[in-house]
Amino acid sequence: MILPIVAYGAAVLRKKAQDISSDYPNLKKLIEDMWETVYESSGVGLAAPQINKDIRLFIVDSKVIFEHLDKEEEGSYPDAPGIKRTFINAKILEYKDEEWAYNEGCLSIPKIREDVYRPETIVMEYLDENFVKHTETFNGITARVIQHEYDHIEGKLFIDYLKPFKRKLLGGKLNDIVKGKVRVDYKMIFVK
Repeated sequence: MILPIVAYGAAVLRKKAQDISSDYPNLKKLIEDMWETVYESSGVGLAAPQINKDIRLFIVDSKVIFEHLDKEEEGSYPDAPGIKRTFINAKILEYKDEEWAYNEGCLSIPKIREDVYRPETIVMEYLDENFVKHTETFNGITARVIQHEYDHIEGKLFIDYLKPFKRKLLGGKLNDIVKGKVRVDYKMIFVK
């Protein structure tokens, strides 16, 4: 089932999410619905707060990015061909290497894209959909998408990384999103 994406302005997007256990109600169905939702909305990742659930769950499919790279970008990222993964109760243990800029967007903040600087490499501990524990190092585009989704379960948004002047310039667009004055081709809900 395709779930509506919560728009910027909703309190759930600013709340630190809670860990879950393997007996979380209908978890398998929720994860399936999240995959269906992210693909329907042409995203590469989705966090539970974006579907109005304050739990530490997100999904990432960086393979989609590699499938759509321009010819001149091929070979630019060390993590090809990307991953498709579910992350539960994730915790970033370490940020490594230089920060680099990439133009990010967010399904909860439609029609806005900005360059965000993030570290090249992260070390993360997480549980997969079967509640098997992993400690893994990610880099490149995959690490970036993971960091973006991880921020959602920490109550952060990509616009928080922008300089104050840039945020001020985006104020009108952000207010329009809060008020529901934005057109997208996927389901959204607007709650304060």
